[in-house]
Amino acid sequence: MTPRELKTQYRNERLAARDAIGPDERIEKALAMLVHGGDAIDLQPGEIVSGFLPIRSEVDIRPLMARLRERGARLCLPVILDKSTIVFRELVAGAALVSSGFGTAGPGPEATVLDPQIMLVPLSAFDSTGHRIGYGAGYYDRAIERLHQKGLSPRLIGIAFDCQEVPSVPAEPHDVRLDAILTESGLNFVSEVIG
Repeated sequence: MTPRELKTQYRNERLAARDAIGPDERIEKALAMLVHGGDAIDLQPGEIVSGFLPIRSEVDIRPLMARLRERGARLCLPVILDKSTIVFRELVAGAALVSSGFGTAGPGPEATVLDPQIMLVPLSAFDSTGHRIGYGAGYYDRAIERLHQKGLSPRLIGIAFDCQEVPSVPAEPHDVRLDAILTESGLNFVSEVIG
């Protein structure tokens, strides 16, 4: 099986496992993530944090984002501009959200575009070394690469349920490792793996 085929298999299996979590249980797991990450994520007042609004069976991190805002974060959400590009627009209290592609919503074109310093990254599967499998479109990989080209190194925190973990993600050259993973079991920092 090629790395791409294995990624597709893992993506399908882990998304099916995530889909099997009932709505009430999903809420409980999201609240556990708030408890584990709300005060533990290292954050300086004024730092820019990108979050996301849930699609399909993703965890709803709005309570976590609200806690980070209380701690002084400036929040932003991803918005799809075209088939290959997302930008992060500032999320201010009371601002209207518009359809932003991929089944989600985000701030409209009048919102300020920001470069996140901390990114809460959705995913379909992950492993303990910080490799992730996204949804297959590569939006986050390209967005992170653009930030790196600007000389920026955002801290990447993968957001997932425990059931989305796999033994080992076949990493490809364009893949960017996460710095930490937040699940309902806790905030786990990824250590450098040599070898």
